[in-house]
Amino acid sequence: MGLKINRPRRGSMGVYPRKRAADIVPRVRTWPDVNLGKPALLGFAAYKAGMLHAVVVDDRPTSPLYGKEVVKAVTVLDAPPLFVWGFRLYTLDPTNGYLRSAAEVWAGELPKHLSRVLTLPEKVDVDKQMKQVEEYRDVAVEVRALVATQPHLSGIGKKTPELLEIPIGGVPNIDERIKFAISLLGKTVSPKDVFSPGQLVDVIAVTKGKGWQGVVKRFGVTILPRWHKHRKGHRRTGTIGPQAPALMFTQPRPGQMGFHQRTEYNKRLLKIGENGAEITPKSGFPHYGVIKGPYILIQGSLPGARKRLVVLRHPARPPRRAPPTTEPQVVWVSSQQP
Repeated sequence: MGLKINRPRRGSMGVYPRKRAADIVPRVRTWPDVNLGKPALLGFAAYKAGMLHAVVVDDRPTSPLYGKEVVKAVTVLDAPPLFVWGFRLYTLDPTNGYLRSAAEVWAGELPKHLSRVLTLPEKVDVDKQMKQVEEYRDVAVEVRALVATQPHLSGIGKKTPELLEIPIGGVPNIDERIKFAISLLGKTVSPKDVFSPGQLVDVIAVTKGKGWQGVVKRFGVTILPRWHKHRKGHRRTGTIGPQAPALMFTQPRPGQMGFHQRTEYNKRLLKIGENGAEITPKSGFPHYGVIKGPYILIQGSLPGARKRLVVLRHPARPPRRAPPTTEPQVVWVSSQQP
């Protein structure tokens, strides 16, 4: 009787298909329904600048290091304000129950840098658009702000903005959301208007692209012994399985690795600052540059390369034992002189 050996399969099936992301701007498919007591945007977008390490006072009461200084890895996000150039009302399609755009309102005055991604009209008839809003106000189920990033205010070194839709929530009343959306038209939103230090956020971004890779690097397949019986190769799978069915998609195969959209849940936001000079190293962030305005410190690493756009949202599945929501005390950051 032979010895039966079990091993886990190579690679996770939870992220199939492993193909390139459709867009470098993350597509957020789920927005949590949070009760903030006031209307607010449910997300924000920023650029990944790099990583540092910081000395933080541990404020978790159940931790053995409670009240002591600990060293943590932190990611720095360059977070210039978002420009709100419009909003949309959504209703439910009676045939399939999906969201359907019903009305759209643009700001009366739009900045010139939006012409790089939008065809700007000569004149925006805001009154006509507001009549559509009043028409669909009673049947609207969701309000989403149309925002644009302002990379010319960051250290990324480009001018073309990215466009996103971010829902307005925080209160169940749809009239309050519409009123809040109207008040944001043509204005900017900073990260302090959306999040507060100490809370948890979800991070959605496109990971680093690594190109076409083989099964050893892509799935961790064991390298076969180098002897004459393995004349067809050793950095490959021994067999691809039975002949029928012809396609065994659970079998490790070479292909695209990286540049996939991924979500990391419950990352703690340590600090939101206004002056990027206090966090930028003396020679600037490698392969990024200098942060000029607001910035965000998040504990741990985030997906994506430097200069990659990162979308933050309120946590979709917060843990049962969430950390304190008060702002943690950041004693020292490695970019500062000792």
